[in-house]
Amino acid sequence: MSQSSPTPRRVVFQYLVPVHVEVEDGLVACVTVIDETPVREPTVVEGDPAYLNDAVRAADDDQAWPSWQFGY
Repeated sequence: MSQSSPTPRRVVFQYLVPVHVEVEDGLVACVTVIDETPVREPTVVEGDPAYLNDAVRAADDDQAWPSWQFGY
């Protein structure tokens, strides 16, 4: 007897966060996303919008997140 797993609930959303951008000689050298910012006014990018509130609660549960850096 096999158990079926529930269908995954997927929603991707976006919201504004502070970003620190370093520019050297006219080129972006490093971008740091400060992601400790609470989720405010999220916008659905893809997925079922009915799951947006649950997704925001899961993403904004007062975890101490590190900042993310891209570049060298």
